Amino acid sequence: METNELYRGRLIDHLQIVVTDLNASKKFYKAIFNVLSIPLGGEADTYFWADEFFVSSKDSLAAQGKLTGRSHFAFQANSREIVEKFYKVGLENGGKDNGAPGERPYHPGYFAAFLTDPDGNNVEAVYHGPAKKSAASIKITF
Repeated sequence: METNELYRGRLIDHLQIVVTDLNASKKFYKAIFNVLSIPLGGEADTYFWADEFFVSSKDSLAAQGKLTGRSHFAFQANSREIVEKFYKVGLENGGKDNGAPGERPYHPGYFAAFLTDPDGNNVEAVYHGPAKKSAASIKITF
């Protein structure tokens, strides 16, 4: 498995989830990645990936025969409209509602939608509003 580019300085280098039904997951993730303009990086019988997000079946060598637990992760969207489309397309491709598109209280301009994927992971698309400051200068308080 090989990636196209190496990015240094990220907090997360890559993320892998291990799923029960790879075909159901592939249908769901390919649909939402298409909406988010994230190309599929590659695929084989036991896995697929896009950017630094890897999805594999339990029988994949990388999975070591174990499923991952339920997780929450978010993909960045370029607009509110993309978040809304992510939600709609995700529902049409095996996702379940976990929070309709709307503003959230995390910081001004935080617009997100939440879906559960076929394995129950909480998958979010978020638009942070128009860029006014560099990402390094935004302070988010929880």
